[in-house]
Amino acid sequence: VQLVESGGGLVQPGGSLRLSCAASGSLFSRYAMGWYRQAPGKQRELVALVTRNGGTNYADSVKVRFTIARDNAKNTVYLQMNSLKPEDTDVYYCNAISTSVWGQGTQVTVSS
Repeated sequence: VQLVESGGGLVQPGGSLRLSCAASGSLFSRYAMGWYRQAPGKQRELVALVTRNGGTNYADSVKVRFTIARDNAKNTVYLQMNSLKPEDTDVYYCNAISTSVWGQGTQVTVSS
């Protein structure tokens, strides 16, 4: 499996972005998928995950504001981010949970 993120960018506080993570290969549906974020000098943290069956879990800091979803037919996992705050500024990565497979990351910057 290879992962490619897209959809990052610059947005004002209170705005929205939708990140996408496209997976190559035919095994996508077998994995739980996660979105992580990492700021320079800090550890990578799990933001949200979606299980193979569509169950979801979120970090407390993004609950209500972010929504993770997957489309197994398109081999893609999404992260809808609403009500963005400056502290959401980070590089966002997707990961096939319990594997070493990571995307290259996409920068999200929340600033006025």
